[in-house]
Amino acid sequence: MVSIFTEELDWHPGEQAMHQRMQVPVYNDNPTTMGLTPLAVRHLSVDPLIAIGTLDDQKRPWTTVWGGEPGFARSLGNGIVGIKTTVDRKFDPVVAALMHGKDDGTVVKEENKGRMIGGLAIDLMQRKRVKLYGRMVAGALMKNDEPNEEDQDSEGNIDYGDGQIQLVQKIEQSLGNCPKYLNKKEIVPARPKPNLIGRGPKLPVEAIKVINKADLFFVTSSREDYDMDTNHRGGPVGFVRVISNSNDGAEIIYPEYSGNRLYQTLGNLSVTPLAGLVFPDFDTGSVLYLTGKTEILSGKEAAAYLPRSNLAVKIKVTDSIFVKEGLPFRGLPDEPSPYNPHVRLLPSEGNVVSQFESDRNKAKLISKEELAPSVHRYRFELNKPAPYKPGQWVAMDFSDELDMGYSHMRDEDPQSLNDDFVRTFTVSSSPIGVEDEPQKEFEVTLRRHGPVTGFLVSQNSKRELEVPLKGFGGDFEISTPAEGGIVPFIAGGVGITPLLGQLPSLDLNKLRLFWILRMEDWGLVEDTFARHPGLAKSTTIYFTGKPREQLSAQQVKKIEEFNDQGAKIELRRPEGKDFGSIEAEKWYLCSGQPLRDRLLEWLHGRTVVYESFDY
Repeated sequence: MVSIFTEELDWHPGEQAMHQRMQVPVYNDNPTTMGLTPLAVRHLSVDPLIAIGTLDDQKRPWTTVWGGEPGFARSLGNGIVGIKTTVDRKFDPVVAALMHGKDDGTVVKEENKGRMIGGLAIDLMQRKRVKLYGRMVAGALMKNDEPNEEDQDSEGNIDYGDGQIQLVQKIEQSLGNCPKYLNKKEIVPARPKPNLIGRGPKLPVEAIKVINKADLFFVTSSREDYDMDTNHRGGPVGFVRVISNSNDGAEIIYPEYSGNRLYQTLGNLSVTPLAGLVFPDFDTGSVLYLTGKTEILSGKEAAAYLPRSNLAVKIKVTDSIFVKEGLPFRGLPDEPSPYNPHVRLLPSEGNVVSQFESDRNKAKLISKEELAPSVHRYRFELNKPAPYKPGQWVAMDFSDELDMGYSHMRDEDPQSLNDDFVRTFTVSSSPIGVEDEPQKEFEVTLRRHGPVTGFLVSQNSKRELEVPLKGFGGDFEISTPAEGGIVPFIAGGVGITPLLGQLPSLDLNKLRLFWILRMEDWGLVEDTFARHPGLAKSTTIYFTGKPREQLSAQQVKKIEEFNDQGAKIELRRPEGKDFGSIEAEKWYLCSGQPLRDRLLEWLHGRTVVYESFDY
């Protein structure tokens, strides 16, 4: 939001600094509106939640979230908003700052301009929200009616710690926000029974678990005594990362995804680097409040913490409050936002991108071959020969070809807004010559899925497409067991690729390949068996998608040919019992995550080696 003490709603110095830092074109108008708009009035009447932010007596920002069902907040006319709702009266830091510890119904009135209050009315199921900023007029807090004796908790305590708050504030600014990164949830009311678990700069283990499972939080920032902003940050589960957790304060970081580029929150943090965050656990009602010092990271600074991120906020926690069952609502999960990118892990968490080298090489497409309707093999030639090992991946940057630049919304391709178009593909070819000798060419075998592989399918090798090569990496090495042992490898579709590059060095008599793929991909099987004679005898194939009576004559013929080569063919999905009789301690697998999760469950107790392409 912006200062109300200027004649017009203009960009304040912090917002201007962020616009310059992020090279945002000069905006003609700030979309923030003076007062309470009709849109905001509508939101207040129907939204089941409202996030509230304010400063405590030490000028530290805190954020909370109230509600449970529509109707607890409403416009009273002339820009005045009234809120009446159940809250945690004992440990909620915003309640404490507003009510000064009074919970007997005493009316607390604000003198002079009144205490700044930021707000965000939000309906997660409808993916709608509106920001509010104003000043407190008055408030009162009372204990809820005492529960009956039969409602006693396990310790015989009948004061659950909840209460009814009434808050009146004068709204000075409002602004509607876009639906990006709002993960749908159905909100239902629940009585708070707050239990303080921990307080201080170091986070309890349970609080870290809440952060790790969070797909949203609310944040409040301010600009001295002029302005305050409370807003939402959302993404995939786990998008907020805990960097460290020591006695002098935990450190957390989150990526700032592509947004409306107003930078109102970051503008405040540019001039007042303090923020208050609240992480609600919609499943259990637990809630983590924290306040701390912030640092805005951009470009290489952001990528050093969160590879593939261009903008991030790091927070050093100076105080936190973790409360079990402190929320007056629960949330039933529904559809995640289509704009959510992948979780960006820290380098310490095994982020693949952190291993990338600088752009010093280029790969030129020299051939393309269709192996199945959605599977192609691509051969690239390196501008500068470089060594790679069998089973490694190659990282290439397609941003010059596919990056369309900034746009606020892109409903036809929502994930592209946060896509840097860097991709890692397993190399499916074997190096030629001695180990560690620089290679001039390499192959990748890919299924069409997403913008990059779709782009490659459309390419003509005569065009001589060149893309920057980030480097080779990974250590998915298949080791041959001691005499008498076998090597079981489970592949899902094109998950065969890490094996292909290592087949020349493996004893096929010891290999047991279990290959799960669609019947339509028989061409990939045919090509693989032709390139590696003898592999069929070590292979069990699970063709999925069609029963035998629905197969075409050509598909039946191919199955017979694979049988003649020695392969065992199953027209079904694999089951856990298919692997129970295989006596091998170490297993290798490469598949998509859903299949991988099932396989890991079936292979519980065994050593399973697999590559994770976590970003």
